[in-house]
Amino acid sequence: MSAFPDAAPQDPALVATLPFLYIAWADGLLTPTEIATIRTRLEAQPWMTDAARTHLTRWLNPAQPPTPAEYKAWIRTIRSAANDLPDEAHSSLARLGVEMANRVGGGDGAPYMGEEALTALADLEDALGVLGEEAFTDLLETRPAEPEPAPAPETTFDVGAMTALLDGDYAALRQKIRTLLRDPVFRYLPPDTPTDERREQTLDWCRRLARQGLGALSYPKEHGGQDDLARFLVAFESIAYHDLSLVIKYGVQFGLWGGSVHQLGTEKHHAQYLRDIGTLDLPGCFAMTELGHGSNVRELLTTATYDPDREVFILHTPEEAARKEYIGNAARHGQMATVFAQLHVGGEHHGVHAFVVPIRDESGEPMPGVRIGDNGVKLGLNGVDNGRLWFDQVAIPRENLLDRFATVSPDGTYSSPIPSLSKRFFTMLSTLVGGRISVASAALSAAKSGLTIAIRYNDRRRQFGPKDGPEVSILDYRTQQRRLLPLLANAYALHFALGYLRDTFVARREHEDDLRAAEALASGLKAWSTWNTTHTLQTGRECCGGQGYMAENRFAALKADSDIFTTFEGDNTVLMLQVAKARLSAFKQQFHDMNFFGMVRHLTVQAAGSFLAMNPLVIRNTDPAHLRSAEFQLDAFRFREQSLQQSVARRLKRRIDRGMDSYDAFIECQDHLLQLAFASVERKLLEVFVESIDACQDATLRPVLDLLRSLFALHRIEQDKGWFLEHNVLSDGKGKAVTQQVNALCAEVRPLAVPLVDSFAIPDELIAAPIGL
Repeated sequence: MSAFPDAAPQDPALVATLPFLYIAWADGLLTPTEIATIRTRLEAQPWMTDAARTHLTRWLNPAQPPTPAEYKAWIRTIRSAANDLPDEAHSSLARLGVEMANRVGGGDGAPYMGEEALTALADLEDALGVLGEEAFTDLLETRPAEPEPAPAPETTFDVGAMTALLDGDYAALRQKIRTLLRDPVFRYLPPDTPTDERREQTLDWCRRLARQGLGALSYPKEHGGQDDLARFLVAFESIAYHDLSLVIKYGVQFGLWGGSVHQLGTEKHHAQYLRDIGTLDLPGCFAMTELGHGSNVRELLTTATYDPDREVFILHTPEEAARKEYIGNAARHGQMATVFAQLHVGGEHHGVHAFVVPIRDESGEPMPGVRIGDNGVKLGLNGVDNGRLWFDQVAIPRENLLDRFATVSPDGTYSSPIPSLSKRFFTMLSTLVGGRISVASAALSAAKSGLTIAIRYNDRRRQFGPKDGPEVSILDYRTQQRRLLPLLANAYALHFALGYLRDTFVARREHEDDLRAAEALASGLKAWSTWNTTHTLQTGRECCGGQGYMAENRFAALKADSDIFTTFEGDNTVLMLQVAKARLSAFKQQFHDMNFFGMVRHLTVQAAGSFLAMNPLVIRNTDPAHLRSAEFQLDAFRFREQSLQQSVARRLKRRIDRGMDSYDAFIECQDHLLQLAFASVERKLLEVFVESIDACQDATLRPVLDLLRSLFALHRIEQDKGWFLEHNVLSDGKGKAVTQQVNALCAEVRPLAVPLVDSFAIPDELIAAPIGL
């Protein structure tokens, strides 16, 4: 039912509020401060009737914003009234509100509201920071003559157009979150804030996100959500421009805890838990990691043994190494947890399964048999209450097994639609790939924040210069450009690649083969993105000198809070090895499925590609147009990946043919496998970058993006120049030409650098670094 059944009210007290509600909802969003300010100021007025207060409460509900039709009805009402009012009523929203109310309420000729009401509404106008004349200009669609604009610095693209390209189909959601996080209630805490206070503030921020409907985005509509995983992933990325403790708390609550119930449970679990999870009325945890086994989920030690006499599972921590470790929400706020444990039924082991387990009662005390510890102060993310969990013969109902992929009947009969224990295990874990996409995207947001601060400061900061001449912007120095601008190109490459990954994962997650490809790409991009963020923030800090070392300029917080990204949701090196294994599996499968002639054709195509890469004319071509061409760059990246794939496959096969165990062979070749993984991820980054530029409809943006694409590709080739020289892809002269082109590209990107970071559209309230505003 609409929250605005009477869009054009006749109650004078409500009519007086319409101009303020119009302004408050102008961005399609009511922030917590605006809600509190309007409600507190208006409800205290003696002329507000009880009915008006009731309507006002409903109209200030962020979960039920006015529809476009209702909002337009408001505007028509105000415009109609304003046209009949004297000119002095146009001087402020307060006077307009009073005059409108008097027209409706002055039935006997006496004014309904006087100077006291006008003063109260004027105070409200000031508190909201409204400029009356500007508000009327927008509202009444009148435009004064515009003065001649001051000459702007020349750029080759429009920042707004680039922002629109980066925001894509989710521009409205991204803008909603930017507007919300600019509200003063989301102002960052001082660096020396005590841990307990920081945790409570992070929880409060997270609740405010939930009140805006942002927690339940991916849950089914019938349980309070929007059934839109892509919007949840975009929201996660956008919230990460704020305090990273907030985005991790958000991810633990709504992504891991709620996501596990949604993806691993069935309708009975959805109906029982999801609505309260989405509103944060039921805070919870995701208890997978153990002290002794870390990311090796298959070998977890926690047990869940079914007791058919009582129809319960008995959760137990058999030894200290089995305690659940680093569990977000566990130390303070979590009431329940999704606990991963080895399932035993009737003396038979069925592998790792997930269970919903209460860990605290309503008073906040641990449940019987549950012991909770606090991980304490960490290097960063101290707004997240990470803790430890032990279970001592804890009985939970049979229904608490999240049974999408397996069930246990009351009499203890185990059944699953996936008979293979191994396949069942990987199917269960594949439902959680979204966590890696989220972490990779949040890492990129942190890198964008750091780049924005560093590039803006380096553009303004001046030091040294020619004799008797003025000091020069430090971003004009080649060494500084070399340090920062390839990282800016990385950020753009990652932005398009992570958007591709998000959309691919959401579209294909129900199809096993497509999902495996998305899983491998998620692992690789999570590792590449988080390592890139660590490097970007360290470089940005160094490029800002002592100013970068000051806590107020945020590099300290960004570095500390994002450092863990390289090891949670999977250690990066382990994830990269998974990428290499996936590439080898696909390589092997190609030949397994081919007949003789198909194999010949495959090798012929590869040979043609190799010939192109190693053609003497290509090897020695140093023409800038050739080096900057997407064709050359893609050929080089693809050749590197194919060559590494074939050579590591031969290296593994030789060892296995000599009788070496495949595990030992894999260990011996890990260095080679990592090279393959990096080559595979970077090839995909470049491919998606090229495809995104080709799809760009704005012809003014494509040349700028082409510069960034070439800087990304040639800098990566330069970084791996030794390999390309060893494998005769580059001659010595061409290797030098690549370096010259990287220098030239940095010089060409330099005047665009500030507009390019401005295009990220990170509000100053979130940048918050004095040197980066």
